[in-house]
Amino acid sequence: MMIRAIFVNPHNKNPFTIQEVETPQAQPWETIVEVKAFSLNRGEVVDAIQRQETSRPGWDFSGVVRQEALNGVGPKKGSRVVGLLLTGAWAEQIAVPALTLAEIPDEITFEQAAALPVAGLSALYALRKGGLLLGKRVLITGSTGGVGAFAHQLSALSGAYTIGVARSESKAKQAMAFGANEVLVGEDVTKAIATNGPYDFIIDSVGGDTLAALFPQLIPQGVCVSLGHSSSDTSTLHMVGLGGRTLYSFFLGEEMNHHAPSQDLAMLTRLVGAGKLQTGIAVQESWEQIDSVARQLIHRRFTGKAVLTI
Repeated sequence: MMIRAIFVNPHNKNPFTIQEVETPQAQPWETIVEVKAFSLNRGEVVDAIQRQETSRPGWDFSGVVRQEALNGVGPKKGSRVVGLLLTGAWAEQIAVPALTLAEIPDEITFEQAAALPVAGLSALYALRKGGLLLGKRVLITGSTGGVGAFAHQLSALSGAYTIGVARSESKAKQAMAFGANEVLVGEDVTKAIATNGPYDFIIDSVGGDTLAALFPQLIPQGVCVSLGHSSSDTSTLHMVGLGGRTLYSFFLGEEMNHHAPSQDLAMLTRLVGAGKLQTGIAVQESWEQIDSVARQLIHRRFTGKAVLTI
């Protein structure tokens, strides 16, 4: 039996295509999931395009358990689940380690669940580096991106005073809707960052000169989590006189070795179901529109998550 899956060939004019592949075969510890929806993350789309070989991308997914794990672990057949893979999640069926799956509450849709894994877990694990956030001043760059939107909301739920960063007034309004107490607006906000400090905790997804401007604005013993570099992957930091401050280089794959992703995903889905967390879905289309949506995402034609349904 064959199923369909998304492939990327960076040498083609339309690199994202749907092709037939063999049905996945599960190991005893794996669950076969019939995928209902998946979300696109800009990083994985850009990476797939920049590769020199054909690949099967895909991190985030939600769906229904078609075959439960033979070792008896994990959700049972028929369960609605959400999870993430290192690659290959954009397909009609996938084999997934049973321990990484979280069941979806009845109150939320497959589309809402699919928006959560990479962006939601990244925001959650980054925020945990700040410890108790109640009453702290938290600065978040990339405020309307996937991670930024979740970070603002989770910070607000934690009792933090959050300051966002946005390029335009319209995006600033979006950040406020996600729980930001104030937003610094402009293409270059390095001066505003300096005059608005200091900050107890910072989450930065921009890198480059922005990261260099941010780090000195930390309080002593403050932490800056660097989890992206949308402007530049190099920064020059002047560390003299900044003793006690921490710069943490964040990688989700490493964080997942120290946390329980299935439990944390279950918590995030409960927050969505309770109306306390918005998934920020900006684009929702059939997966047959993958090439068009991927291009829009690469060129930042929309703000928020893109979710495709099968």
